[in-house]
Amino acid sequence: MKNSDLKEGKGGNSPSQLIDARIKELSDWRGETLARIRALIKQADPEVVEEWKWRGVPVWEHDGIICTGETYKAVVKMTFAKGASLDDPSGLFNSSLEGNTRRAIDIHEGEDIDEKALKALILAAVALNTSKRAVTRRR
Repeated sequence: MKNSDLKEGKGGNSPSQLIDARIKELSDWRGETLARIRALIKQADPEVVEEWKWRGVPVWEHDGIICTGETYKAVVKMTFAKGASLDDPSGLFNSSLEGNTRRAIDIHEGEDIDEKALKALILAAVALNTSKRAVTRRR
């Protein structure tokens, strides 16, 4: 798969296959980190749906977007779509703190991931998405 195909989502590949290819393409700590957060998301929510949006961004959804997994030169960024509405007792959010909607976690090379706290945040995002959907259905 060519890099341009990855960005465009071409080639008839599923979102999961495109995410696999991105992890393989990175072949460094960023790929390892993206693979690790992906595994944690799937452990926290086995019903999560993987998507590939905005010209090459892995997205995890459950009744709406939970978070994205963007990779940059110096950071892997997990952006929670409704992060500003989530309790973050462990203080994982360390980026995009000024907005009213999103919150992000920037993970740098060599940093440990608080797996328990991250899974709790993922579950809180799923609960928020499913509660909003339930309210919408009742109307």
